[in-house]
Amino acid sequence: MLALRLTRGSQPAVQLRRLLVSAASAGTGFLLLCTLGYAMGHPDSPAAAALRLGWCATPLAATVYFAMAVARTDPATRPRPGLSAIGLGPARLMAISATTTALACTLGSMLALLFFLHLRGDLTGMPFDGAAAEFLASDQPLPLPAALTLLALVPVTASVAVVLALRPRDLRPASEKGPARSYGRFGVQGRPDRRETFGAYGRFGAHLRAGARGGEQEPEQPAQAEQLEGADVTASDPSRPPAPREAPRGLPWGIAVLAAGLAVEAYASRAKDGGGLSLPGGLADGPASVLAGWVLTAIGLALAGPGLTHLCGRLLQSVGPGALRLLAGRVLMEESTRIGRPLGVVCAVASGGFAMTALYDADAPAFGPLTTLGLLLVTGCTVATLLTAALEAKHARAETTAALLRLGAPATMLRSAAALRAGALLALFLPLTLFVAELAALPLAGR
Repeated sequence: MLALRLTRGSQPAVQLRRLLVSAASAGTGFLLLCTLGYAMGHPDSPAAAALRLGWCATPLAATVYFAMAVARTDPATRPRPGLSAIGLGPARLMAISATTTALACTLGSMLALLFFLHLRGDLTGMPFDGAAAEFLASDQPLPLPAALTLLALVPVTASVAVVLALRPRDLRPASEKGPARSYGRFGVQGRPDRRETFGAYGRFGAHLRAGARGGEQEPEQPAQAEQLEGADVTASDPSRPPAPREAPRGLPWGIAVLAAGLAVEAYASRAKDGGGLSLPGGLADGPASVLAGWVLTAIGLALAGPGLTHLCGRLLQSVGPGALRLLAGRVLMEESTRIGRPLGVVCAVASGGFAMTALYDADAPAFGPLTTLGLLLVTGCTVATLLTAALEAKHARAETTAALLRLGAPATMLRSAAALRAGALLALFLPLTLFVAELAALPLAGR
């Protein structure tokens, strides 16, 4: 009930993002159900049905990734001071976020089921009744357990991914982590938990400190008490500057995985006896190892994205930078992890799209509706995830932006810094995308 009330009371922008998650879930669920319909209509070709089901893994992954990004930016489930006093700690907020994601995905899955039954002709009273009856095997009864199992893939996978992404973490240094002992509303070893500023101690802290004013000195707490689980060091000492963010460590691994993917594709181009791979939409066929090379290439770009973004911010600040380049570079370095990974995924999807366009045979039939729907789902979810991450980064540095405006920085300078960041990322990732696309299309170009 709390998740439903939080969902109903959210802002229109938050509701729009949840509706987009529902739309993506509906599209993915419809693709899965169409795979079931194809398997029912072609019982003599289980390999082709299994291959169609395997191609649905890409829209499923894109939808789950978008649902995770929306859950991270949901303001209703963001931890705030004082929520633990009413029983809404990090674990409870994580559960509410997972429930909200499951509700949005379940709504999309139900819409997909209704549309699927409508195209089969099982539901009447709307336009296009039974328009795809022959393709979806309307002459056979629909196996309801199989359909519900396929429809449950998106809500269950998205909820589990949100739980893993938003699970509470212990942010204390390793040297200060002792035995996990907690006593209700008191912190480790019975000391008051300083994480909360709203609750019994925060709202009524005056009478708790009355003894200190009357001559009774308040006992000093050890330094470790200020760095409890989830606590921020700068919050306890505002005069202390935050520690500089380290560079992402995934760049070498990303380059290694990317090189491995390109090597697998190059080996597949020389293999003459490999298993056949039927690409959707009338594209060229080739060895099955090409798919493994494309997957490794996409993973490598996603891993290398944060490191490349951090490197781009460092390059902006090189060779005698001014205030504009310093501001743009520092923001890129600070937000490299948040923006770099979705940007790497978009780069991987774009390179795959360019490679498919290069491999498209003009004499082959045009893309079918299911192939078009799958491409739109993957592209739309990845781009929407990148925009959601950019919005999250903007909200994260809202206090910094307000401080710059109070100090007299012109608004045009902030807009110029944003344009400079976008131009620098485009100058780095666009040639990389074209280069990877050309190398990915080489194995199948001569087939």
